[in-house]
Amino acid sequence: MQQSELDTFSRQWLPEIEREMSHWVHPADPALATHYGMMRYHLGWADEQFRAQTCPAGKRLRPLLCLLACAEVGGDPCQALPAAAAIELFHNFSLIHDDIEDGDECRRHRPTLWKLWGVPQALNAGDGVTMLAFAALQRLQHAVPAESTLAALSLFTQAAIRLTEGQHLDLSFEARSDVTVAEYLHMIEGKTAALIGTSVALGALVGGATQEQVACLQQFGEHLGLAFQMRDDLLGIWGDPAQTGKAAGNDLLRRKKSLPILHALQHEQVGAQLAAYFAHEFGPAQLPAALALLEQSGACHVAETHLRRQHGASLAALRAALGPTPGSRLGALAESLLLRQT
Repeated sequence: MQQSELDTFSRQWLPEIEREMSHWVHPADPALATHYGMMRYHLGWADEQFRAQTCPAGKRLRPLLCLLACAEVGGDPCQALPAAAAIELFHNFSLIHDDIEDGDECRRHRPTLWKLWGVPQALNAGDGVTMLAFAALQRLQHAVPAESTLAALSLFTQAAIRLTEGQHLDLSFEARSDVTVAEYLHMIEGKTAALIGTSVALGALVGGATQEQVACLQQFGEHLGLAFQMRDDLLGIWGDPAQTGKAAGNDLLRRKKSLPILHALQHEQVGAQLAAYFAHEFGPAQLPAALALLEQSGACHVAETHLRRQHGASLAALRAALGPTPGSRLGALAESLLLRQT
């Protein structure tokens, strides 16, 4: 029943989220058509010639969490749409800049903005999406009291700061060979968990939750965000390529400093061997041996243990906010994220 209700909720509100976001991504001046067209392309609403087209656009997880939290505390999700749109717009700013910083040429099987229009224009488009996110959030003032709008702006701003701090740490890790698991966990608290936690907190705030409920639901979202990233880390190595759309062992091939890989690099028996692989030419031919080293280190089990710990903490925070939650759609979403294969 929970999953069925979650699916019904998603079908009802995802189009509303898209409409609220789209409201902001339109040029008032024809001279700016390319600027906004680039944004619409990235968001999955246009092709390379800026013709209307529906393309893969991600899970829209964060805005759905916002609206679900609003509903779960007894509010009207319609009132939280400005916050949901702001969250997803800001998340997409981070993806545009991520693609530039990581040199990724494709996202969701399409060329990235910087690959098509160059780094300067892509940077500016990402900056534009950031400003539109803050503009979208300000529409809350038409739905909730001024003090709630100010509180929402404060939450949103703090999440934005934490996300860029996390991105700084992530980029700094690329030049280091001594990154620890603890440092990695601190990084994803900012880069991934902060915005997911704020998504839930904003929805609860707009829905009229108490301060204690908002705080607990933010904790729920942050633990959920950590579990979400850890699931990504597992899929990045052991996911089915037919479902993930990525090569087997993709994160290993990229030498990505994800949780399982960092655990293996720090392992007393296999760490030096894996580091030696990474120090030289490393490609598909070396992948089976590297995967064997990860198995020997217990990296998959360790990552799954971390994931389940964060998942359990998220559900405990949800119960603290809402009491027993046998019918919670937020709980159902948390379960679906734990088991996802893409």
